[in-house]
Amino acid sequence: MLTLADVLEALTGTRPQAASLTISEAAIDSRQVIPAAMFIAIPGEHADGHNFVSDAFRRGAHVAIIQKDLTNQFPTLDLRNQQLPVNFIPPEAPFCIWVSNTVEALQTIARFWRQKMDVKVIGITGSVGKSTTKELVTEVLGQRYHTLKNIGNLNNEIGVPLTLLRLGPGYQRAVLEMGFYVPGEIKFLCDLAQPKIGIVTNVGMVHAERAGSIETIARGKAELVEALPEDGIAILNYDDPFVRQMAEKSRCRVFFYGLNPEADLWANEIESQGLKGISFRLHYGRESLSVRIPLIGQHSVHTALRAAAVGLVEDLSWQEILTGLQQSRTQLRLVVVESASGALILDDTYNASPESTLAALNLLDEIEGRHIAVLGDMLELGPYEQQGHEMVGVRAAEVAQVLVAVGTRGGIIADAAIQAGMPAIMVVRVNTSADAIEPLKQIIRSGDIVLVKGSRGMQMEQIVAAIEVAE
Repeated sequence: MLTLADVLEALTGTRPQAASLTISEAAIDSRQVIPAAMFIAIPGEHADGHNFVSDAFRRGAHVAIIQKDLTNQFPTLDLRNQQLPVNFIPPEAPFCIWVSNTVEALQTIARFWRQKMDVKVIGITGSVGKSTTKELVTEVLGQRYHTLKNIGNLNNEIGVPLTLLRLGPGYQRAVLEMGFYVPGEIKFLCDLAQPKIGIVTNVGMVHAERAGSIETIARGKAELVEALPEDGIAILNYDDPFVRQMAEKSRCRVFFYGLNPEADLWANEIESQGLKGISFRLHYGRESLSVRIPLIGQHSVHTALRAAAVGLVEDLSWQEILTGLQQSRTQLRLVVVESASGALILDDTYNASPESTLAALNLLDEIEGRHIAVLGDMLELGPYEQQGHEMVGVRAAEVAQVLVAVGTRGGIIADAAIQAGMPAIMVVRVNTSADAIEPLKQIIRSGDIVLVKGSRGMQMEQIVAAIEVAE
């Protein structure tokens, strides 16, 4: 377990003898503090962590890492010069450790702790499917190894260090989702986590507004492949040209997965069972197996292939791999609920990109019933904004009988759907999620399948909440 001695050695390079105080875990939200935790006060415009140090201590935190002067409120060890005082004796808990930058201190401590742990890290990146892949890989590896994973969406320069500080001697594997916003970010996360296996799901238009172009996104995702050691393994999507080309940047073994027989592990005979799951046939060398998993949508085959690939390169038996796939407790971000009117609602409001929205529309197409697509703005697409929304509009026209387009960019979806042949009378345009509620209450009837999807900023969960209880 992490101790105060570890924290101080990481920050100063000197390990004190009298610092055996244990630290249960790290937290940046005082509401999530558990007894013996280390609270990291992250400064911010809207919620400055320094305002919640006292709350963290009330909840049982032993230590708070701060970068503002709180010496008039709490006992404080000043480490801004990165040196321990001579003849150091730690104060009684709780107390503060004053550093120059709390985020950098968190990362420094996490890097130090990771290097002490004998654990194999599996890194996952990609534009779509990271979280579900993380969950399923963890299920498969969990059949043999004690495995750690990111909680929720802790996949950035703060979330990954927090996850690494949860490592302990009992863990044998760690599955870490790695997010990408700007070039260099994944390289930095790999420097912290030191992955031995890397998985790249795909390359899409997500965050193009910040990254600049899809080519820049591809280079950013490739940083995971480039960071793998020579004895590592890069697990790459053969079906995605951008990902397939990353093999050229790998100095380690490459393992391809996909729907193409050229891949090392591939699948065919894919059949959707609607909301009951999906079945397909796996092929690996001369082996061929029939598989059925509880994940829904044909795009889930790639998720299963990634998890199976990790199992294979980790020398798990097929029985272990299939058990992990078939008995998965993986929770999709897409939630299926029933409205009071008897319609089935596919709540996929967590976020949206062209790739994930097309996958959701494909799932809608696989379920029997009248299809209603409620689609909102997809944000942060940058130069791909027009193209991305038009692609979604064309597909919506192919699979939906009714389209409710929400937001300014939703208007692009509506225009493209009409141009692709959807009758204009079956297209409803609204400005906000709140504006969509009353029209939908009039439209939806028993037996309908309603997909609701848009970027987080559109707050489309309001629509689901309203129509779920609509009379």
